[in-house]
Amino acid sequence: MRIGVPKEIKVQEYRVGAQPAGVREFVRAGHEVLVETGAGGGSGFRDDDFAQAGATIVGDAADAWSADMVIKVKEPIASEYSYFRKDLILYTYLHLAAVPELTKALLESQVKGVAYETITDGSGGLPLLRPMSEIAGRMSVQVGAASLQKEHGGKGILLGGVPGTRRGRVTIIGGGVVGTAAARIAIGMGAHVTVLDLSADRMTYLEDIFGNLIETLHSNPENIEESVRRSDLVVGGVLIPGGAAPKLVSRKLISEMEPGSVVADVAVDQGGCIETCRPTTHDDPTYEVDGVVHYCVANMPGAVPRTSTYALTNATLRYALDLAREGVEVCARQNTNLANGINTYAGACTVAGVAEAHGLDFTPLDRLL
Repeated sequence: MRIGVPKEIKVQEYRVGAQPAGVREFVRAGHEVLVETGAGGGSGFRDDDFAQAGATIVGDAADAWSADMVIKVKEPIASEYSYFRKDLILYTYLHLAAVPELTKALLESQVKGVAYETITDGSGGLPLLRPMSEIAGRMSVQVGAASLQKEHGGKGILLGGVPGTRRGRVTIIGGGVVGTAAARIAIGMGAHVTVLDLSADRMTYLEDIFGNLIETLHSNPENIEESVRRSDLVVGGVLIPGGAAPKLVSRKLISEMEPGSVVADVAVDQGGCIETCRPTTHDDPTYEVDGVVHYCVANMPGAVPRTSTYALTNATLRYALDLAREGVEVCARQNTNLANGINTYAGACTVAGVAEAHGLDFTPLDRLL
C-alpha cells in the first residue's frame, strides 16, 4: 500500500502523522511511504531522517494525498477537501461532531474516514485519544495559570499562593484522562482543586490517588454552578466519544464569575462543554466574555509537538500497520475496536453521535460491509 504523510497546515500545528521509526516499520512491511517535504520539521524531524528510514520525499501536498492511505494528526481543513476521493483511507483525528462541513465532504466523496478518537480498546477505553488528552489536560492548567496573570487579562492570582494568601481555586469538570492530568498539575502548583464527575467509582479513584489534596463532587447543575462561580480557573474536560460535548457551563454562569477568572475548554474540538466556548488558535488563543478569559485552542498539544508526536505515533502505528496490511474492510471484520474508529464509509455516517449531531442518517458499519 502507498501511505501518504502530508504536512499539517492548521494554524501553528507542528505535529506530524508519522515519525521516522514508524516509516521504517511500514517500509519493512513492504509499503511505500510518501512524506511531504518539511512535514516533520515542526517536530524536529528532517526530510533526511524520513529518507534514511525509507520514505520518498515528495514536493507538495497533492503527492502525499495521492496515496492509498493518508495519515495525519488533525482533521483536514477546507483547502484539503479537494484531495478527497472515493476509497481513500483517511487515518487521523476527525472530531466530526463539531465540524459539519468536513462531515459532508467526507460523505460526498465516500472517503473511508478512520478517526483516532473513536478507536477503542478491550476495556472500552480510547487508546489513541488518551496520549493527547494527557497532554491537553496538563497544558490546560499551565495555560490557565499564565492567563490568570494580570498582563494576560487575568485577575492576578498565583495558583499556589504564598503564606498568608489564599491559594487559587481550580474546578475541573470531568474526572477522566483530561481531568486527572489537569488535577495532577493543579495540585503540583499548590492550587485548591475540585473535580466534578458522574461516576462514583471515578471519584473514589481520584481520592485514592490524590488523597486530601483534592475535593470531588457529583457533577450536577447545583454543584457545577457553585464550584464555577467561586473558581479562578475552570477546566472543561468532558467527553462523549464520537459525539458533541454537552453544554454544562452556561453563558449566565460565566457572567457570574469574578472578572479576570479563566476558563480552558479542552472539549472545544468536540464543540466544547462551556456555552461561551469557540475554537481559537495558538496565534490568538484567548478572548473575553463578560470579563472572563477564555482559552479554547482546539489543538493544544500542537504547541509541544516533539512530545506530542512521539506520544501520538507510538499509539497510532499499530493500527496503521493493520490498515495498511489488511485494508479497512478486513480490519473492521476482524477487530471490533478498530471498526469503532470508522466514522464514514461508502458515503454513510457510521457513528451514531456524529449522525445525531448533524441530523444525518446513521448506518451501522456491519450493514455496509
